Amino acid sequence: MSDHLEPYDSPQHRDETAIAGMWLFLASEILLFGGLFLIFVVYSHTHAAGWALGVRHTSLTIGGINTALLLTSSMLYTLGVEAARNENAGGIIRAGLGAAALGVTFLCLKGWEWHTELGEHLFPGPGFAIGGPQAGGAQLFYSFYFLSTALHGLHMLVGIGLIAWVCLQIYRGRGRPLRVMPVEVVGLYWSFVDLVWVLLFPVLYLIGRV
Repeated sequence: MSDHLEPYDSPQHRDETAIAGMWLFLASEILLFGGLFLIFVVYSHTHAAGWALGVRHTSLTIGGINTALLLTSSMLYTLGVEAARNENAGGIIRAGLGAAALGVTFLCLKGWEWHTELGEHLFPGPGFAIGGPQAGGAQLFYSFYFLSTALHGLHMLVGIGLIAWVCLQIYRGRGRPLRVMPVEVVGLYWSFVDLVWVLLFPVLYLIGRV
């Protein structure tokens, strides 16, 4: 990884700026996802019966497996951050690749879940599978479901790309002093993606199911 300092006064100044920049970016992301959760609060109350009907059509099994995958992925990447602090390049690469592989598995399962749901005509619009007086609320739920999982999936793709970039840079820089900051900054982003899913999981799969 490059050690150019300009326009920074010192390596510490550069690293602190990078960390602060990531926190600022995550704050803007919180506003984005906060708006989504506001939609959940409003429509899950104003269309409670239809919303709950939509929740009961989601796959709790796939949602649960994906939650376990993402939590394990975050734990693995945390081990990578610890490896970076101990200047263990091999440990960073192994943990990073493991975390990325679990992230890819998550996306494959989510893609399969979407494929099944689209086949069951659960995408909002003409031909929506759920009829009756609660159809409107169920369509609102699935609008929220597809929008929130698509946004989260896009963030996961970015995160997997960043983890792959860190692993590649560490591999290319073998034998040179390790920089912990890039590993930590990507770790912050990956933890945020994990946190968003931990909040989405009960909203999409649990609340209203029983």
